[in-house]
Amino acid sequence: MAPQPYRFAQAWNLERGSGVFRLTVRNAMAHLDSEVKEECLREDLKFYFMNPCEKYRARHQIPWKLGLQILKIVMVTTQLVRFGLSNQMVVAFKEENTVAFKHLFLKGYSGMDEDDYSCSLYTQEDAYESIFFAINQYHHLKNISLGTLGYGENEDNTIGLKVCKQHYKKGTMFPCNETLNIDSDIEIDCVHLDLSKSPQDWKNSSFFKLEFYRLLQVEISFHLKGIDLQTIHSRELPDCYVFQNTITFDNKAHSGKIKIYFDSDAKIEECKDLNISGSIQKNTQYVLVFDAFVIVICLASLILCTRSIVLALRLRKRFLNFFLEKYKRHVCNADQWEFINGWYVLVIISDLMTIIGSILKMEIKAKNLTNYDLCSILLGTSTLFVWVGVIRYLGYFQAYNVLILTMQASLPKVLRFCACAGMIYLGYMFCGWIVLGPYHDKFEDLNTVAECLFSLVNGDDMFATFAHIQQKSVLVWLFSRLYLYSFISLFIYMILSLFIALITDSYDTIKKYQQNGFPETDLQEFLKECSSKEKYQKESSAFLSCVCCLRRRGSDDHLILVN
Repeated sequence: MAPQPYRFAQAWNLERGSGVFRLTVRNAMAHLDSEVKEECLREDLKFYFMNPCEKYRARHQIPWKLGLQILKIVMVTTQLVRFGLSNQMVVAFKEENTVAFKHLFLKGYSGMDEDDYSCSLYTQEDAYESIFFAINQYHHLKNISLGTLGYGENEDNTIGLKVCKQHYKKGTMFPCNETLNIDSDIEIDCVHLDLSKSPQDWKNSSFFKLEFYRLLQVEISFHLKGIDLQTIHSRELPDCYVFQNTITFDNKAHSGKIKIYFDSDAKIEECKDLNISGSIQKNTQYVLVFDAFVIVICLASLILCTRSIVLALRLRKRFLNFFLEKYKRHVCNADQWEFINGWYVLVIISDLMTIIGSILKMEIKAKNLTNYDLCSILLGTSTLFVWVGVIRYLGYFQAYNVLILTMQASLPKVLRFCACAGMIYLGYMFCGWIVLGPYHDKFEDLNTVAECLFSLVNGDDMFATFAHIQQKSVLVWLFSRLYLYSFISLFIYMILSLFIALITDSYDTIKKYQQNGFPETDLQEFLKECSSKEKYQKESSAFLSCVCCLRRRGSDDHLILVN
């Protein structure tokens, strides 16, 4: 019976040793699994931050997005050029018709506008003659016009002229005695002149007996229709236009000068009956097919870029969880933003604008819509973003990456600097408007003042700004000199120099970083770390690679980014 305790102790020691061994193996497997996950994460991160050429060399992955972006640049630019040429004909047709209308309906029009108005009158006889000249020209339009014009219907669905006059309700005025008795309420009287009566019949009408001392303005409005036939030479369907014309005789100032304004608002409408033989219809179909292909290309680019952003966010989440689990701290914001590719966001915005603009262009081409302005804004802005996006691929080369890095480094400082300088700029703008506005045409309104000051900052039109100030008031003249000299000295010699210095400082910093190396962040240090110790890496590198490959073939496929 004596040996039994010994056998029991031996068995207990054997069982204890087996448990320790299993625990050691379990810890080793857990450590190995952690190393495998870390190595897989590091490989995925390295692959994500590679450029298309490096990805092709690493995994023979064809850079589909790069090829798609190059094809999109060519197609979007071609589409824009064709639309621009078509839009140029539309703009030219509108402008040429406006000039023709001024020569047709404004008596004595010289061909050049006097200011923001077309021409001016100084006698009552000239006022009457100008009014009836416009009426007479309208009645004989088909016999005198060189264009493809016809009469259009007004708002009340009638063809003819609508003449309205605004005047004070009643009053008397004796300037020689410096007496005035007037009712400031404004009356508006209108009359419709159709084509059934000749202009001579309206001259004796009491409506045209004008009392100029209380007359504010006379407005003549009429609609004309026209067809743009020059588009046929470009093998496009012609456009039908409705011109809403308004002639305004402005006497609100009562200064002895009546200003004549001519306004022509052209609207494109769908032609009701088009019957054109030839190859125009076939050419239109080819253009519509090309626009549809552009939409397909942009839609594919949109899907690929959106997919890349989604996968990048998943990879970011993996890295944040791993970093918090291993190092017990959060990743800095700069590293978190590294996963958000701003170029992809720019491409997505560009693709959306191109798709919407192409749809509008197809509707315009089919004469279902006429919104040229919105279509131009969408296609023009999208093409701008497409060409700006090319900088991304140039940025892969160090020699071309200086511009992008300098802009990124200097942008926060430049924005803060502009916010401070903008306060001074606004102060000068308001001061110049209120003081110099009555004496200088470049300071008449806030928008003009802002444009004038911005031109001075760039060194443009300085002498004209100094010379055109009216010398009616010596005090204002002296103030204008102090105002202009101080603004130019402050903004050109100080603020503009500091602005350039901020960008130059960022450029010098980037050049030093390129020579000596950029500061390493947590993300970059993690990518440079070894997966484990040298000994362990030599013994188990093949096993880790095998496990990583097996894991990638399994359920974690969606975590590997395909850029």
